[in-house]
Amino acid sequence: MAITVAELVAEPQLGLTLLAGSAGSGNRITWAHTSDLPRLWEWVTGGELMMTNGLSIPADAAGQAALAEKLVDAGASALAIGEKMHAPELLPEFLAACERLPLPLINVPYPLPFIAIARTVAEASLLEESRRLRQTARIYDLLRTAGTSEDHLQSLLLGLAAELDADLFVVDRRCLHPWHPDGQPLPDFVQAELAALTGQISLAGKKFQWHRLRDRHVLMMDIPTHANALLVVLPNRDPHPDAVVLLHAATVLGLELSRKVLSLESQHRLAGEFLLQAVDGRLGTAELESRLTAFDVPAQDFLMVSISADDGERLANVHVELWRHGFPAACLRRFNTLHVAVSAAVTNDILIHCAGPEVRIGISSPTSAPGIQRALQESLWALGSAKGNAMNLARYAEGPSWLGLTSFEEGTALVERLLGPIFAYEQSQEGDLIVTLRTYLDTRRSWQKTAAVLFAHRQTVIYRIRKISELTGLDMTETSTLAQLWFALQIHEAMHKGVA
Repeated sequence: MAITVAELVAEPQLGLTLLAGSAGSGNRITWAHTSDLPRLWEWVTGGELMMTNGLSIPADAAGQAALAEKLVDAGASALAIGEKMHAPELLPEFLAACERLPLPLINVPYPLPFIAIARTVAEASLLEESRRLRQTARIYDLLRTAGTSEDHLQSLLLGLAAELDADLFVVDRRCLHPWHPDGQPLPDFVQAELAALTGQISLAGKKFQWHRLRDRHVLMMDIPTHANALLVVLPNRDPHPDAVVLLHAATVLGLELSRKVLSLESQHRLAGEFLLQAVDGRLGTAELESRLTAFDVPAQDFLMVSISADDGERLANVHVELWRHGFPAACLRRFNTLHVAVSAAVTNDILIHCAGPEVRIGISSPTSAPGIQRALQESLWALGSAKGNAMNLARYAEGPSWLGLTSFEEGTALVERLLGPIFAYEQSQEGDLIVTLRTYLDTRRSWQKTAAVLFAHRQTVIYRIRKISELTGLDMTETSTLAQLWFALQIHEAMHKGVA
């Protein structure tokens, strides 16, 4: 086992003396580390003897007491200060804090080099290295044994918890929800305390952090390959699990999370192909119900959700986020819009949380398999309403109207009445009337600018606009006509662009 503080102080050749914190003499020292940097506790991974020449020690009483508390919170086993070097006077408040916590405070006699202490700790740790190696081998073997169970991740966590003698939780650092839908939630007191801490830690910051919560040490450490996956460790006893072994445990969990994500991506591709066939009307009711059920979407009570973002890549992981929060989904992305079939039990808050900030979300009425096409039209209409009314989320038939209309039936009727003759003409004749109309309105009715954008002659543009007037029976010089056509174009594009 690793050397204790009492055993180190008792080494006669070192001549160390204990100044305070004798109640912590049984603390085991996993390593000896030298640092004279400010914020000394940031270099602690748990179990270290921190050695300093004194430059890290504040001169004031409050600063010294805070240093002792931060070191204990971070999991340091002891603090050693070089005698006759650069340390300020060690004030009574500092010594009292070390006694209370307790934090063993060791005086290093001048001119004993710190390397002599480090060598003693290292030599005493040779047997510990052998134990660590065997434990690491057992941890990697858990990947094999857990792989034979139906629930790989939970079996792996149980095996790691038994090996480390600690409670383990894998959570999302952004919200502290379990990373896996069947994962164990954090204890209430841990969640409340860590919620404030995770907001202060950037992804590029420290990857390994001990904290002391309600007289119990808690470790937060990143899981490799998953930016927001956080491993929370609550040791059941002292000494804490070895830092190196914990890093191997996090690596093993990272491998298992990667395996799960790969499985989800395979399902995601199949779900996208299915949803494309479904909204195109290529599947019968029986097959729709069977396929929805296969993707864990309730075929008799689900929603279609349309989510729009300026950058469609931001929507790439929405299906994973929904799955993690207990809502498996079938998703189809077209450009910057994601269409999602998901259980009607999903809440607005979950959708906003999973989709992320600065997106627009439109939600259909609850539907069953035969109504999937209508539900998509409803979600697109709701998405248009969300965009038009500057809302994050809108549900169909709820909230404010869009362009003065309350349903996609009204919108479809308006499009058919105003643009139907143009579509019919374009099906029988070659022409770009709709594109010309949209460009003409976007360029503020400028013949010249419209011609430049379309790489067409000015007279060609004039002919097309006159043809639109002839087909619709509308006077293209009237502002009210142009407003109606603009409304119709907005509705048509909102209802078709996301699935084109």
